[in-house]
Amino acid sequence: MKAMKLAVLALGISLSGLAAAHTDEYLDTVKTPNGGQMRMAGAYHYELVIKPATKSGTNDVVVYLTDHAGKEIDAKGATGTATILAGGKTTVALTPQGKNVLKGSGSFALDPSLKAVVSIGLPGKQAEQARFTPLAVKPMPVDHKH
Repeated sequence: MKAMKLAVLALGISLSGLAAAHTDEYLDTVKTPNGGQMRMAGAYHYELVIKPATKSGTNDVVVYLTDHAGKEIDAKGATGTATILAGGKTTVALTPQGKNVLKGSGSFALDPSLKAVVSIGLPGKQAEQARFTPLAVKPMPVDHKH
C-alpha cells in the first residue's frame, strides 16, 4: 500500500512539472513551427500568427492546432473567432483552411500592445480559449521537446 501511495505521489509531482512547463512565460521561449506565439488551450496548443495587411488592407489571422506533443489536431468542422484588441475591438471569424489550420482576416492596427483572445470549438467538444500578445517583444526561443 505504501509503495502505491509513493507511486501516486511521484506521478502527481511529474504531472505538475509538465503543467508548470507550459506557462505563458515558458511558451514565449519556445521556438514555434510557424513563427507565431503559442498558448495552451485545454488539452491543446494554439499557435497564433498575424500576417501584415495585404493590398486589401486586412491582416490575416492564422491559428495552428496541435496537442502537447506537437502532433497536428484536425481542424475539419472546427469553428472559431479571434477577438483582436488594438486601438479598438475587431472580431475575426476563423474557418478551417487545412489539416490543422484555421484562418480569417480583419482590419486592425499592428501595434506591440495588440492583444488577442482566440476561441476554437472542435466538433463535439466545448470551445477552448487562449489569450495572446503576439507582437510583444519575447525572449529568445528555445527548442521545445517532450
